[in-house]
Order: sequence, then C-alpha cells, then structure tokens
Amino acid sequence: MRTVLVAFGTRPEAIKMAPLVRALRARADAVRTLVVTTAQHRQMLDQVLARFELACDLDLDLMRPGQSPAEVAARVLAEVPRVLSAHAVDAVVVQGDTTTAMATALAAFLHQVPVAHVEAGLRSGRLDAPFPEELNRIVIDRLSRWAYPPTPGAAAHLAREGRDPGQVLVTGNTAIDALLWMRGRLPDLDLPVARHLGGAARLVLVTAHRRESFGAPLEGLCRALERLARGHPEVTFVYPVHPNPQVLGPVHALLSAPNIVRIAPVDYAEMVWLLLRAELIMSDSGGVQEEAPTLGRPLLVLREVTERPEVVQAGAALLVGTDPVRIEREAARLLADPEARRPFRVPRPLFGDGRAAERITAHLLGEPVEPWRPGPGPG
Repeated sequence: MRTVLVAFGTRPEAIKMAPLVRALRARADAVRTLVVTTAQHRQMLDQVLARFELACDLDLDLMRPGQSPAEVAARVLAEVPRVLSAHAVDAVVVQGDTTTAMATALAAFLHQVPVAHVEAGLRSGRLDAPFPEELNRIVIDRLSRWAYPPTPGAAAHLAREGRDPGQVLVTGNTAIDALLWMRGRLPDLDLPVARHLGGAARLVLVTAHRRESFGAPLEGLCRALERLARGHPEVTFVYPVHPNPQVLGPVHALLSAPNIVRIAPVDYAEMVWLLLRAELIMSDSGGVQEEAPTLGRPLLVLREVTERPEVVQAGAALLVGTDPVRIEREAARLLADPEARRPFRVPRPLFGDGRAAERITAHLLGEPVEPWRPGPGPG
C-alpha cells in the first residue's frame, strides 16, 4: 500500500487540501494518508481544521511571532526530513505557493521522495507580485514530479516552460470543491457573522493583506475605502482584518467611517456566507478571484497583475490595481449602477467543477483520469 504525505501550513492551503484529504482517506483500501501541518498560521489554520472536521496526524507547530519567510523555510527544512525519515513515504503532496509548500517540496526532493503539486502552473510574470509566492510556485513546479494545474491556461504555462505533458493533469481547483461543499452546509450552521451583519441592506466585502501591498498601496486603499464609505452611508463595508501589524496599523489608523465594520478574520464558513451576501467584493486575494466568479459576485481585484488571468479575460472581474483613484471610481460605478453589476452576477465555472480532489486522488493511485475543461457546471 502506498503512503501519501499531505502537507500544509496556512489557512488557504488547509481549505484547498481538505477535499483532497477526504478523497484520499475515502480510498483507505488503496492508500495510507499521512496529514502533516507546519502551522505556519496557527489560529487561522485551526479554524479551518475545525470547520472541515479535519484531523492532522502530525502537527510540527512551527509558527513563531513576527516570523519571516526565511525563518519559516528554515524550520520546515529542518523538521520535514525527520518526518520523511520516520515514515516510508511514497509521495508528498503540497498545494499552491506558500513558504510551507515550497520548503516542504524542497525537503522531499532532497530526500528523493516524489512531489505532487496541487494548483501548479499559475504565473503572474512578475517575481515581485505576488511576493514571494510567484517564486515559490515556480520552484515547486520545477521540483515536482506530478503537476496538477487548475486550468488549461495554467497547464499552458508549464508546457511553455518545457514540462513533460505526461506529468501534467488539468484538474480544476480543489478550492472550488471546498467552496461548493461549504455552500451546501451553510443553512445548517450558526454563524456569528450572519447574526451580526444579516440585517445590512447592502454589503461590500473587502479583503486586503498581501505582502506586496504593505505600505503605500494599502494606505491608498484605506483612503479610497474611507471616501467610498462616506459617500455611500447606506452601504455596509465589511473588512476582516489580517492580524499582521503591517495590515492592522493602517487599517485602524485610516478607517473611521461608521459604516466600515472591521472584524477579526472569520472562519471559512463565515467567509463563504460573506461572499454570497456581498453586493460587491474588493480583494487582493488569489482564492477570492476563483470564488467570486463561481458564485456570481462582482469583484474588483486590488492587484497590479494576477496569476489568474482567466477571471479578467472572461469579464468576471476587473483588475483595478492599487491606484486609490481608480479603486474608488470603479467601486462607486458598480455600487451606483445595477446594470453595471449584472454581467458579473452570472456564476461562471472558470476554475473547477467540484471534482478536482477526485481526479487528483485517482491520478495518484495510477487510475485513468480525464482532464477537466471549463464549461457548463455548478456555480
């Protein structure tokens, strides 16, 4: 029986790995699944594990206050080889572009254990945006034996880089598996954020926390958001604020409008509720770029470039950058005009159909799998 080690350390990784862990554990007759977390993000990770009822076999508990990416990578590179030495692992699965994923993939490569990369092939074309995620993803793709790009466009990036097509399978994104799974469970859940904000007549969801936005870009966003809120007192602007001091500082210093609701990071179920409830979403998150079009929600992408160009090419979101004047102008236009919002309200399955984990599991077990192609599907 093969042993597959699934590793993750952050909230987004846990969300996207949860469907795969469930799919692998459902095949316990054919594969032993070892789930390892580095706990790169402690509190936000624990929320996801609880919500998905996901138990880890090993918790390396590597998080330290004020840690840098280099410090995280160093601790992962020190600890993961010990895990690999203690267990007869046949494959290591990592997801996305985090420091945990990159360092775990490198540790497995040095240990001569094959690596499988979920969400492979995404490229922005700029090593400084997203930073350091763009480089992390490139490194993982080079180290991995099997690449699971979510879209044909991501697979095309790998082909241009000379990747063996026999090692590549387009699967859709496991993020959509998780999103559709959680959406179906919302009616049965008691969500504090719904009790708190369910009465809002109009709601805008804001998320901004990326490292490349620290400093002037985030300060400009806050000023634009403050002006928007003052100009639209009938709209409630909800901002789950990342605990990083580089985010907390400007958010608390520059946002004071009474209709801006600053809240602590919510758990995944509450975030799905907010996505469904929002009239407009403003975000620099990679995952939200996939979730918003799947749910049919208007989205302003608060980044200069995106590694998910499908969302812009399909007209499912607007890439507005970090210019506060443009952010304010586009948000005000969408808030003022229902017809401007209408094209975004059609759910678009650009990034998956809810069966990505099933395809990845079958491929890891050597079973025949048909690649995913965008088309009609759930949204």
